[in-house]
Amino acid sequence: MQEVVLVDSNDQPIGKMEKLEAHQRGLLHRAFSVFVFNHNNELLLQQRAIEKYHSGGLWTNTCCSHPMPTQSLELAGSKRLLEEMGFTTELSRLFAFEYRVELDNQLIEHEYDHVLVGRYDGDVFPNPEEVMAIRWISMEDLLTELKQHPDRFTSWFKIILNDHTHQF
Repeated sequence: MQEVVLVDSNDQPIGKMEKLEAHQRGLLHRAFSVFVFNHNNELLLQQRAIEKYHSGGLWTNTCCSHPMPTQSLELAGSKRLLEEMGFTTELSRLFAFEYRVELDNQLIEHEYDHVLVGRYDGDVFPNPEEVMAIRWISMEDLLTELKQHPDRFTSWFKIILNDHTHQF
């Protein structure tokens, strides 16, 4: 059972809850989204495995998850990057934002999401239980694709790209 950190709108911890229950109840909790760029400033995208409990088959940022209650965001991001993509790299916080989206399977993403960025040029070994495909893409091409096919991307990724692209 994975717990998430429940937070207030200032990202101050107010409790813990099992991850699925937090998503069922739509309670605000801490999350992170990792963006890894290569030396060409291309972003590593993943297509989420169909079996994921939400947003399966959709394209999104390099990886994302929730830090454990006792874990720093950077450590949690590095651990998740290794679990999903088979590599790790130094990550730093870029910005954070709050969002709330109702998903089609009666789950609610209500997260205080910290965006972490890193650089990496080596091999990628995606975990097939988490990731069905990967690709590197320029931000320009990504934004064009997002406008043409928004239904192919996760809700949080669209929010980041639509509202925060200037921060990259």
